Amino acid sequence: MKKKKVELLDATRIAHKLRRMAYEIWERNSDEKEVTLVGIESGGKVIADNLAALLKEISPLKVHVLSVVINKKNPLNHALDFDANLTGRSIVLVDDVANSGKTITYSLHALLSYDLKKVMVAVLVDRKHKSFPIASDIVGLSVATTLQEHIEVEIEKGKVRSVYLQ
Repeated sequence: MKKKKVELLDATRIAHKLRRMAYEIWERNSDEKEVTLVGIESGGKVIADNLAALLKEISPLKVHVLSVVINKKNPLNHALDFDANLTGRSIVLVDDVANSGKTITYSLHALLSYDLKKVMVAVLVDRKHKSFPIASDIVGLSVATTLQEHIEVEIEKGKVRSVYLQ
């Protein structure tokens, strides 16, 4: 039997959620001159790029966007997709969906080799049954799901088009 897809967010609601998330990032970094968004490949990077564009529009913050690639089968084997020194920076780790918390945990592990000023986690969709002790600081939509349900984020040409529960 095929699972039914239910649209949780359409493009209009996603745009609204991302704008609100950008304002929250700005509010939490109002004492900073710059902020670094680190998107988890691939969905998190797209969301980080979208948030960066909004932050540049609404705030005086200098925004950097970097990415981290996590191999979900071998998470300790990570690759940082940049040469920047993050010491002393304010970091926002960005992902599309916080599921079990595993990907975010191992992404944080990759970032914590630097002496960071502060780290926040921002996700478009936060599920409420974590296996790892991760709490998202900035959330677009919080959803209570069953373990069998799946959140699907559709991305097209660098924009998040829709979010489905399946």
